[in-house]
Amino acid sequence: MKLEIVHTPVLLKETLEYLSPEGENYGKNVLMIDSTLGEGGHSFAFLSKFPELHITGLDADKNIQARARERLAPFGSRMNFFNGWFNDFYENYDMDGERPSLILFDLGISVYHYEKSGRGFSFRYDEPLDMRLNASEGESAADIVNEWNESQLANMIYLYSDEKMSRRIARAIVEARKGGKIASSKALADIIWNAVPANYRYGQIHPATRTFQALRIAVNSELKRLPKALHCAFNVLKDGGKMGVITFHSLEDRIVKNYFRNLGKQCVCPPEQAVCVCGGSPCAEILTRKPVEPSVEEVKVNSPSRSAKLRVVRKLRDAGEMHLNAIEGEAM
Repeated sequence: MKLEIVHTPVLLKETLEYLSPEGENYGKNVLMIDSTLGEGGHSFAFLSKFPELHITGLDADKNIQARARERLAPFGSRMNFFNGWFNDFYENYDMDGERPSLILFDLGISVYHYEKSGRGFSFRYDEPLDMRLNASEGESAADIVNEWNESQLANMIYLYSDEKMSRRIARAIVEARKGGKIASSKALADIIWNAVPANYRYGQIHPATRTFQALRIAVNSELKRLPKALHCAFNVLKDGGKMGVITFHSLEDRIVKNYFRNLGKQCVCPPEQAVCVCGGSPCAEILTRKPVEPSVEEVKVNSPSRSAKLRVVRKLRDAGEMHLNAIEGEAM
């Protein structure tokens, strides 16, 4: 039985172009790390186009990684897998081993999770309210919805989704759970639907969309993991190598943009510091002065791509702790 591919990789043509092996790396056994493997769409395209390329694919979700293993099996030993969080992988990387020339982060959630995982990522289905990418660790969405206080819920919803009805929604959640645990995605969506004004229910998106996004980000610590992961990944990268990050959320993109911008600066020492201690030269060449966004044609055929932004840098030298410190406060 042929594997059904659910997710379409975004900005695929642009990613292949910006992260293509080049220079002294071209024609050798180049190592690439796909930090967010998903169903393996980007890796499949890279392995198909660049026959000398080897890839290590990372994913916290063992179920979706099993799908990627099946899809990428024809590439044999050119494809390897790591089941775990990308921040753990890069923080514990064996620097005496082979270093990658290319690193890709696609920070979007696979359509598979919404359509096939059964973990409550989508309110289109009546599923257990979980949302964990690694279902064996951490708080589930149900834990947060049923245990956090009203102020915590309201702040989380607003910070991670800009939901202007966050306080109203948080109040409704706390009131509803007095009648019993909120256990399913449909139950939560109905609570949100009934909590907002009638004219808010019929906008461009379902009124639960932003709250579900905020919950997913909170459950998987997506923003908290990102700064350290970017920093460690950049230092794992070979000098001259390239790193690209695809974001879908303004907070993610701000973290990536500011980190890359700092990598491109000659000095990142505080203005009040009399003597430069950061190295006094750029750590990276920024290859995308403005983020690369999907074409009108791509958005038409793959609507989840509409908010995608790709940023790419080329490494010149390792980054220091000052580069990380400058963005850690943005992760909340």
